[in-house]
Amino acid sequence: MLTLKLITEETERVIKGLEKKHFQDAEKAIQEVLNINQSRKETQQKLDNTLAAQKQMATKIGGFMKQGLKDDAEKAKAEVAEMKATSEQLKTALDDIEKQLTALLCQIPNIPYDEVPEGTCAEDNIVVKSSLRECKESDTVGNWNTVPENKEAKLPHWELAKKYNLIDFDLGVKISGAGFPVYIGKGAQLQRALINFFLAEANKAGYTEIMPPTVVNVASGYGTGQLPDKEGQMYHCEIDDLYLIPTAEVPVTNIYRDVILEEKDLPIKNCAYTECFRREAGSYGKDVRGLNRLHEFSKIEIVRIDTPQHSKESHKEMLEHVEGLLKKLELPYRILRLCGGDQSFTSAICYDFEVYSEAQERWLEVSSVSNFDTYQANRLKCRYRRAEDKKIELCHTLNGSALALPRIVAAILENNQTAEGIKVPAVLQQYMGCEMIQL
Repeated sequence: MLTLKLITEETERVIKGLEKKHFQDAEKAIQEVLNINQSRKETQQKLDNTLAAQKQMATKIGGFMKQGLKDDAEKAKAEVAEMKATSEQLKTALDDIEKQLTALLCQIPNIPYDEVPEGTCAEDNIVVKSSLRECKESDTVGNWNTVPENKEAKLPHWELAKKYNLIDFDLGVKISGAGFPVYIGKGAQLQRALINFFLAEANKAGYTEIMPPTVVNVASGYGTGQLPDKEGQMYHCEIDDLYLIPTAEVPVTNIYRDVILEEKDLPIKNCAYTECFRREAGSYGKDVRGLNRLHEFSKIEIVRIDTPQHSKESHKEMLEHVEGLLKKLELPYRILRLCGGDQSFTSAICYDFEVYSEAQERWLEVSSVSNFDTYQANRLKCRYRRAEDKKIELCHTLNGSALALPRIVAAILENNQTAEGIKVPAVLQQYMGCEMIQL
């Protein structure tokens, strides 16, 4: 969440940032925060004064007793009792105010960086880079019309999956329901090949692999911003009050909750392969057919904890890493800088990677790489000790998919289909043990 320091010291910048994200009643919400914070400070001051008066009066009582002034001592004790009652009331009031303030701050999204473009929806996102052609600053998704030349009709991945017996969507429905596919034979091998390839590349880039739990508690969901904002999208184990993770970002970033790191140890670079679970309520139609949108899927996540001074460089390195994966898989891709209106609740800046599906003739999102500035770190209480003066500061947190498997699999199947079979990308052949998926 936004820090009170930022809101109080840079109020106008915060309001303008929230307006860029199209947060309704931004000025009203920030003014409410300022008012509640003022009430908090006033209540805290009253409590401090009352506790100080109690301490002084307690000292006087000792003096009265030594002097044999019992009546004065009893009168002073009565005053202390009243002060204690007042201080308890003030503590309760302060606790209520702080809960109210925290609840309000949790409803306010992160503010975007200056380089985030104006816009209200996905059509306003900027295409900053593509494997197909040079990009211009004016290249919004809405006016982008560059796609690979499709010389012949191609089958969509759900038909290829059936033809080559790679994925059984109907069997998944029988076992669990829609959105839970069963991978079979070469389909399962392709999944595992991609997982091994992505983890190997992350290891080469200096990421330490983590194998975290795939269920988290409420504190973890709160720390990274999934709760209370996205609880409707997560599977909830009600008896134990645990949530199935929507991404490895949640457990991996929470490793550093309530931790003070040393500046010399930053940036911390972690990666993790996990299954991910998303309810995706209300998702229907052709855009969610096959692997396009699932309730359970495999994903490799990269996470960084960094200093404010270096986090933009970290973000750039993460973007280059994801782009490198797509290049090695030889998939047509483009990179989008999301506009204010299409950014997530918690991100300060986000880039999406999309690959082109030749059979579906559309772009499929396969990764989002975000810098959250101090927004998550403030909720997590993830801090670092500066080497220069030992001052404690909030870290910056960053994460990205490197990569999510379902749409990568879809793109590989669709874009690599030939009359002889489906070509396996060269970088995956050592993991697959074959160059071609055939009947």
